[in-house]
Amino acid sequence: MTAAPAEDQVRQWESEQEHLRQQLVEDDTEAWQKNPDFSGLQRVGGVDLSFIKGDDVNACAQLVVLSYPDMELLYEDSQMVTLTAPYIAGFLAFRETPYLLEALQRLKENRPELLPQVVFVDGNGLFHYREFGLACQLGVLSGLPCVGVAKNLLQVQGVHKSEEHQSQSSQTPSLARLWPRPSRDRRHRMAPAVSPLAACCNQSQQS
Repeated sequence: MTAAPAEDQVRQWESEQEHLRQQLVEDDTEAWQKNPDFSGLQRVGGVDLSFIKGDDVNACAQLVVLSYPDMELLYEDSQMVTLTAPYIAGFLAFRETPYLLEALQRLKENRPELLPQVVFVDGNGLFHYREFGLACQLGVLSGLPCVGVAKNLLQVQGVHKSEEHQSQSSQTPSLARLWPRPSRDRRHRMAPAVSPLAACCNQSQQS
């Protein structure tokens, strides 16, 4: 009996995910990461795929680069794309990463001086079923430090949506109301990931 196509796809992606995971570098390697005030950090990026309402195939792949600490727009790229890979829980990276990589590649080719020193990704990083989410995969393939900032709660590693979480979230400033918490990619564990995100949120609130 042959396996269903979805099962074949899952096994293939699990294998690729494990291979890429071996390339994770979880330590802070950039000079600015080791400075309490992030001196040396000048550019932060953000990437996201936004879907048309009622359409889970056509989306807008977006990349922005802001100056730090002024949070002024330096670069933006928006492209409509048509996704070809199916959505399978735990494998979002295989569906979205190619288009985010293309956006970063266009930036590298056209304005290499504006490459971000850290990229915030709408998705999880190490906080993932196999500790290798979208931010991890994008970080490994792009060579850039990435921080996963997920909007929705991923109930893994013993974390569950609860009244306590909802209460804490409601008391958190909107700019920082991101669950479950930042989760870094190829170069970062959870605790260091919080600091650059918090700094950017604070700068945005002050500007």
